[in-house]
Amino acid sequence: MPRSSRLRKAVRTGALMGACALAGGALFNVSAQSQTEKNAQPPNATEHGADLVSQGRQIFRFDDFGDNAFWSGALQLDKAIAGRRLGGVGPGVSPKTALSVGLKVDAHALPDSVLSALKAGKVNLNSPATTVALIKLNAVVGVKPHLSKSGRLTSVGLTCAVCHSTVNNSVAPGIGGRLDGWPNRDLNVGAIVSLAPNLKPVTDLLGVDAATVKKVLAAWGPGKFDAELFLDGKGFRPDGKTAATLIPPAYGLAGVNLHTYTGWGSVPYWNAFVANLEMHGQGNFFDERLDNAQKFPVAARNRMGHTRFNGDKIRSKLPALQAYQLSLAAPKPKSGTFNAAAAKRGKAIFDGKGACASCHMPPTYSEPGNNLHTPASICTDDFQAQRSPTNEYRTTPLGGLGTRTKGGYYHDGRYRTLGEVVQHYNSCFGLGLNAREQSDVVEYLKSL
Repeated sequence: MPRSSRLRKAVRTGALMGACALAGGALFNVSAQSQTEKNAQPPNATEHGADLVSQGRQIFRFDDFGDNAFWSGALQLDKAIAGRRLGGVGPGVSPKTALSVGLKVDAHALPDSVLSALKAGKVNLNSPATTVALIKLNAVVGVKPHLSKSGRLTSVGLTCAVCHSTVNNSVAPGIGGRLDGWPNRDLNVGAIVSLAPNLKPVTDLLGVDAATVKKVLAAWGPGKFDAELFLDGKGFRPDGKTAATLIPPAYGLAGVNLHTYTGWGSVPYWNAFVANLEMHGQGNFFDERLDNAQKFPVAARNRMGHTRFNGDKIRSKLPALQAYQLSLAAPKPKSGTFNAAAAKRGKAIFDGKGACASCHMPPTYSEPGNNLHTPASICTDDFQAQRSPTNEYRTTPLGGLGTRTKGGYYHDGRYRTLGEVVQHYNSCFGLGLNAREQSDVVEYLKSL
């Protein structure tokens, strides 16, 4: 099991220490495990359709790719969740605390008795024991339980859904039906990672102390994550603000060439990147662009572009995962959330005088083909673009824009409102749109 990075070595060590527990770990909801972990071969690409999409849904929601060896085996996050009274460390994480950092609860995973008790206010939301019980029910979105044969929680892993799903709040704030593909702009990833009792794998990788790591994580705030931190070690922008970017949606990607704000690669490329290098799952990943020590010093030093793992738990699942993501259409805005008459006028401006559609081409609202632009061409600084191999920014698909209002707009949320975004491009391209026209474009954007 060759591993070159120190982080990978730490994960492997943690996994060996908990080997007996992990070997017996099983998903509480057996149906959630489905066939994905049993298939050694990738699904037949010609069988795209309901079966492949269904398999991808299970992977997206419930497959942690073996990353529990990192989050529990190395960082010991499960111990922080349980708390000292349940055999862990510290005060533990109550449901109230979990909800406050943006974790969500899938109401459909709860027994009727629990749902009734929740609605009646009879569930203790201040007890870590309740959090553990919810995890064991597979009800915490994006958090996968691994249980012993006796039903004891042995470890937890994270799935794609932890960042790229939320809930409709049908039962209570943070508790409801799943909304897959929606970015969880309430999720405070930095605060969650900071709870881990053992940050040594991270500090060793970055070559800094724990206080520095926690300072970087604390700066992220809700709805942001820094996928490049483990590659270049840059925690802050030159202006002193966090280098983290907004969690992007995983819907509306069918027909869109490049994934992510800076176009690292296609959907399956980014899924492999995240599953291996961000979630710290157990798989193989290759990208020699990460050998560039000037741009990616941490990644190059640890040979992250040449990740190898005997017993790959990721690669065979990429086709089905991609199929599910491409099936996720951008959500339509609710009635009454935009002015229909103004949106109609705004569409004419978007397609005509505003020239917005020259890049944001319907129906994907991104260009077919190469959808990248230099920072200078869109009057934007190059900080985030330079952290990617492309050195450019991708034309962001606009479908569902009106449903992701939290955290601001642009890759880093620098614009608080859509009005500010329109003002930026009106100035950048000298469009000459008056205040009424700009307002109409905003209403059209909200209608997409």
